[in-house]
This record gives sequence, C-alpha cells and structure tokens, in this order.
Amino acid sequence: MKIPYGPILVVEDVPNVLELLEVTLRFKGYPVVTARNGLEALEVIAKERPALIITDLLMPKMNGYALIQHLRSDPNTSQIPIIVLSATYVTQDDKSFALKIGAARFMEKPIDTEEFLLTIAELLTQNGLSIPEPMEPFLFYKGYRERLENKLRHKNTQISRTERLLTTLSPEQVPAFNALLKQSNLDRNEIQTELNQIYKILDEFGKK
Repeated sequence: MKIPYGPILVVEDVPNVLELLEVTLRFKGYPVVTARNGLEALEVIAKERPALIITDLLMPKMNGYALIQHLRSDPNTSQIPIIVLSATYVTQDDKSFALKIGAARFMEKPIDTEEFLLTIAELLTQNGLSIPEPMEPFLFYKGYRERLENKLRHKNTQISRTERLLTTLSPEQVPAFNALLKQSNLDRNEIQTELNQIYKILDEFGKK
C-alpha cells in the first residue's frame, strides 16, 4: 500500500504493546518508526515526515494529549492525521477532548486488529481530512487538567480497592495483585507529576 509522505509513527511506552503494533503494521507492508513518549516522538518527526501518527495517551515525559496539542499548533505538523489508542483514558469526556484538540480517531485498547487496520487505510487514503483549529493554550491546559484530575481520582480508588483485596487473598493470588498495585502506584505518580506541571502552567496564565 502506498504511503503518501513517509512512515507510520507509533508512540507507545509499553514495550510489548509497541512491538505488537509495529509487527502488525509491518506485516501489512507499512514502513514504521517508533517512539516511547511524546518527546521522543518530536525528535523522530523532526527527522521523518510521518504519514500518520498512532499514539498512546498515558506516557512519561510528554503525555499523548500534550503531543497532539504540540503537533496541531505547529504548521509543519498540523495536518498529520493522529490515531489515539488508550486503555487508561477511555471515558466519553476523555475521547471528546482528544478529538476536540485534533485526534482524527480514538480507539480503545486492546485493539480490534481489523478495525485498526481499516482505520489506518481510511486515513491514509482520505483527501482533505477535516482537522480542527488548534485549541487556545489556556483552554487546552484547563481541559487537560480536568482529564488528569478525573484519572487521578479513578486511580486512587483503584489502589484502595486493590489494597483492601490483598488482605483477603490466598498466598497464591497475592503476587499478581501486588504487581497490579505496583503498576497502579507508578501510574498514579506519573499522573500526579503531570498534574503538578499543569497547575504551574495554569498559575502562570493567572498571573498574566
């Protein structure tokens, strides 16, 4: 299948998911480049001209939302179609915000491979893709803050439930739920770090 400009860029911080997406795309004949977070993605984009970007949302260093906003605000990248894949930000408000700031499609993980490949083919062959104007920075950070706050509340509830459950489990079950708890705490810390940065940015807007 002919690619109009360059490779497909996959941005994903979970190694096995990244590998799965890359293998799936290469098997269908697509050239693929990869990045593990938004900052790496920007470095790749500076060297390559991706025909399409597929990105996760919850990532270290630069979240998927921030990556989309950055790309849509730059005339050199504003027209590249973006597909969001997420297992974490999946509420209707999460999806609406991603589409509002410029994602062309939003798909939940685990992906339906056939639907995934059809969506890619449609975007690569679609002329005159309608992409919204970049969101004003203050409105973006305000909406982004709301998404992070909602996700932090959800993650805290999930951690509390897991901690309570651990006291009732058999020894055989404990390791799996300890691993889940460890990952949830890492996710919470990542969300809180990102949220703290957004608070600082919004404070700066308030001083202007």
